[in-house]
Amino acid sequence: MVDLLTAGSGARDDSRRAVLGVERSATGRRWVDRLDPARHQAALAIAQRHDVPDLLARVLAARDVGLEGVEAYLDPSLKALLPDPSTLAGMDQAAARIAAAVRQGERIAIFGDYDVDGATSAALLARFLRANGLDPRIHIPDRIIEGYGPNVAAIEALAAAGVRLLVTVDCGATSFEPLQRARELGMDVVVADHHQMGEALPPAVAVVNPNRQDDLSGQGHLAAVGVVFLLVVAVNRALRQAGWYHGRREPELLSWLDLVALGTVADVVPLVGLNRAFVRKGLIALRRRQFVGLTALCESARITSPIDCYHLGFLLGPRINAGGRIGDSGLGVSLLLCEDPDEAATISSTLEELNRDRQEIERRILDEALAMLGEPPGEGGPNVVIAHADEDWHPGVLGLVATRVKDRFRRPAFAVAFDGSGQGTGSGRSVPGVDLGAIVRAAVAEGLLVKGGGHGMAAGVTLRRDRLEEFRSFADARAAEGLAAGASGDLEVDAPITAAAASVEAIRRLEAAGPYGQGSPDPVVALPAHRLSFAEATEHGHVRCQLTSPDGTRLKAIAFRAMEGDLGPALMAARGDDLHAAGTLRIDSWGGRETPSLQLRDVARPGRGA
Repeated sequence: MVDLLTAGSGARDDSRRAVLGVERSATGRRWVDRLDPARHQAALAIAQRHDVPDLLARVLAARDVGLEGVEAYLDPSLKALLPDPSTLAGMDQAAARIAAAVRQGERIAIFGDYDVDGATSAALLARFLRANGLDPRIHIPDRIIEGYGPNVAAIEALAAAGVRLLVTVDCGATSFEPLQRARELGMDVVVADHHQMGEALPPAVAVVNPNRQDDLSGQGHLAAVGVVFLLVVAVNRALRQAGWYHGRREPELLSWLDLVALGTVADVVPLVGLNRAFVRKGLIALRRRQFVGLTALCESARITSPIDCYHLGFLLGPRINAGGRIGDSGLGVSLLLCEDPDEAATISSTLEELNRDRQEIERRILDEALAMLGEPPGEGGPNVVIAHADEDWHPGVLGLVATRVKDRFRRPAFAVAFDGSGQGTGSGRSVPGVDLGAIVRAAVAEGLLVKGGGHGMAAGVTLRRDRLEEFRSFADARAAEGLAAGASGDLEVDAPITAAAASVEAIRRLEAAGPYGQGSPDPVVALPAHRLSFAEATEHGHVRCQLTSPDGTRLKAIAFRAMEGDLGPALMAARGDDLHAAGTLRIDSWGGRETPSLQLRDVARPGRGA
């Protein structure tokens, strides 16, 4: 059974100007200017003061970059943005305990999550400990058998193996019972996490989490791998102060920003502040391809152009995740730490196969969910979409299904699978304006969920079937305010341009304001009345296109997964016609030649939108 929540949605903001007069596009959206009047003025001032192209100035102004902050924004510096790690609550205690374990050669275990953020966090800490002569044991739980986070059985096994210090990464903030068992067995625990948590702290020597309610560091936007990097910086400093590096080579911490960038982008945390610097500098490290495992993964994914955020989020991340979703949860971290090219090629090949299998499983479940959910709701429709089933929905792909449902309905979405006992596990994904982690934590406190947690844009839940209706009503009511405030469903456009203006040089200038992602969206351009001179659907549901401007300039375009919704059929029906087209600019690299292209988000017929 699959169904929808039924309460009403938030009202749309019609106060902003419709770009190109588009009031209702092929996907049912209104196109609006991302800049309000004040930001328009700011964009003019930025262009004049800093002599940057108008499009880049508009992008900066839309992201609230002040006139005096342009240079720093275009070149985010770790030196300027990296805080003293000690500003995070619990950091000094955590660093002291790990540094003592390094000096004394204690047996350390790392307990990570099975997603990309967990894998990169575990690999980063392991690289640091290995560089200091230790060989930490790494445990990544099986998603199906063990579930998320530390569990008593795993804790007891680690204690039996002689582990004296356990460091949890990307998990542990709410693992009270397992960490209490660790204490009973004489094991010290340090928690390095970023998920939302209540006032109570789990039993540990230290809990480092910028989303602790008593943490005043202002770094709550960090992914777990960013928290772990700060932890490594703090431990390294403690070791230096203790004289540990006299006669020893100090690790080059900045060379490991490849892992920080990968985990940060893949976990869809806001690319603001320190995260922007992590990703910008990490991409530079990734492009050097200095580590065997990631190099093998890039080759497996057939990445030949310079690595960017798209590659991290849509090509590398899903492959690392594939092991944790439907295979061996430890494959991702094993690859990231691998130093043997042959072994790395073998692991990459296995992950490639698992990723293809994952895609097939996801496609089947998504088709079932969308078929039962029906058409996306209009005004007055549900605030939150819940797809749930009693059949064999694989738990490992529920987060991906929730993402696709969220994209289709433009509402926060959950996908839940119930077993024969009536207990369900599920994943949720959100939209801007709705803090899903806060909703789930509140539902746990109300007794509506067996357990749950997460952050603003993603959450996991465990619930009984007989509490589903109560949870749906609760989540819907909590989401209403956020949707009314910020999630109208409109497509925000940064600027109108023509195909002739979409040059490789112009796109390079836009990249200077990146990285783009959650919290700093890709710039969206609108091309007025361009001829759709070619459109062809691929076997994977994408649509390849060519747009031709009135002056004859041609621009390649692609609409990913467009045949699953309204955009694909609209494109196929409009071949040879003039269309307004909206999307994000990309550089295609093929055969050593770079050409501009457009990743299509939406189209509208001229003269029919007003």
